[in-house]
Amino acid sequence: MTADEKRAERTRALTRRAAAYARHGREAGAALARHGLDFLTLAPGAIISGFSAIRDEIDAAALLARLAGEGYRLALPVMQGKRLPLLFRAWAPGDETASAQWGIAEPLPSKPVLEPDVVLVPLLAFDAHGCRLGYGGGFYDRTLTRLRALKPVVAVGIGYDELRIDAVPHLDYDERLDWVLTPSGPLRCSGP
Repeated sequence: MTADEKRAERTRALTRRAAAYARHGREAGAALARHGLDFLTLAPGAIISGFSAIRDEIDAAALLARLAGEGYRLALPVMQGKRLPLLFRAWAPGDETASAQWGIAEPLPSKPVLEPDVVLVPLLAFDAHGCRLGYGGGFYDRTLTRLRALKPVVAVGIGYDELRIDAVPHLDYDERLDWVLTPSGPLRCSGP
């Protein structure tokens, strides 16, 4: 497996995701919300980190609104810099955000830092083993490595059904997902 293979798959995945977005639009995010995270056994008040969708990513806003209504504490990622793990700050639907790199909405610096129990992870491609393909910056891999060294953390990939492939090219440092939630429902990943 080489970095070139990952780059080639990333290009194909971007095309598949654009087509899925054009086909499903906002309905995909509504379907995520209908599923919720009922497939996980979460403690009351667990901390769940979401993400602010960019470009043609599936929009998890309706899912996050449902989770807030169910009493979970929410957070959004904040970029600390290149080659650094993400930081998570408290956030709730309706909170003011600041626009960061690539137009990503981040919580204001005045919001407290939280360590999530569940990390919702955007993706370009995924497989049944929990391998995911992102944009190539390694932010979520570094973040999951850091969080999993602190406590048990569940990583749930969020994406369109059309992004599932037989095998995602991966390297030793790539962190695996525990679950993937798509508009058709949750998939428990089988591991290596």
